[in-house]
Amino acid sequence: MPSLSPAIAEIRLAVRTALVDLPDGTTLVVALSGGADSLALAAATAFEARARGMQVVSATIDHGLQEGSAAAAAAAAAKAQALGIRASVERVQVAGSSSGSGTGIGGAGGPEAAARDARYAALGRIAAEERAVAVLLGHTLDDQAETVLLGLARGSGAASLQGMAPSRADEDGVIWLRPMLGVRRETTRAFCAASDLVPWDDPHNLDDRFARVRVRERVLPVLEAELGPGIAAALARTAAQLREDTEAFDEMIHETIEDIVEHAEAGISVSVAALAANPAALRNRIIRLVAHSEFGASLTRTQTVEVARLVTEWSGQGPIDLPGCSATRQGGQIVFTART
Repeated sequence: MPSLSPAIAEIRLAVRTALVDLPDGTTLVVALSGGADSLALAAATAFEARARGMQVVSATIDHGLQEGSAAAAAAAAAKAQALGIRASVERVQVAGSSSGSGTGIGGAGGPEAAARDARYAALGRIAAEERAVAVLLGHTLDDQAETVLLGLARGSGAASLQGMAPSRADEDGVIWLRPMLGVRRETTRAFCAASDLVPWDDPHNLDDRFARVRVRERVLPVLEAELGPGIAAALARTAAQLREDTEAFDEMIHETIEDIVEHAEAGISVSVAALAANPAALRNRIIRLVAHSEFGASLTRTQTVEVARLVTEWSGQGPIDLPGCSATRQGGQIVFTART
């Protein structure tokens, strides 16, 4: 019997490990673009699912942003069916794009964010229709490294630098899994070659209009050349360490917030004395969490610091306008109220 390819063994093990806590006989959705990463993930998931009586459905999302996208989606579905996977294809409208196959794309977070939002919404709908317990995504260690660099460029703190979570549950109870965050992109291509699978090469992956492509094609190679090999793995390790720290920090915040937050008329209030007694990092996280949980507001660093000055540098300043709410100091409280 021929020996198993190391690439196939590595990715199957990664999938097996990710699925270990899921019940047998359940349904899984695998996001499948037809590229090497998602194709390797689909094949490995189909193999691992058989032994546990799991049903696998591939979900191919056609963004309609380039000529031939419908044919590429149909080809991905055909490859899934050849693997014994039931295939689903959904066409989505990306914010700011035309209904045709042009590349006009937009959205508040840029073209990549608009396409991602449409894709994730579609994957969520398919998971709900299939009553799936989990959606599997084909992001690799290289994707994680790119995400960390993009977060660093935005200057948005640990929330971005911790990258993509290997597992998270959404409000509907669906678990989103990224089994291959420890797998290099080159390994997924080796998996496909060893499995006689022919991946699709998305032209957008070479389009330098996209920030992620510029990071992949220009920034990371320069870092590797100037600082030595292993940069991608180091960035991924940094993300994992920051995620552990953030999870511990979040537990501390939720324990603290129960004691210092009170409901106020048309909003919520936080004790000035309690905020002042906490270190700046914890104080700022509490402020951001209150604004987000109560009003859905995502505060920038500048906005957060301005609210914190109501605690640490109080000199009678008036209300601070924030997205969806305002913050003001009233006696011994910082009061957040909805903006009309």
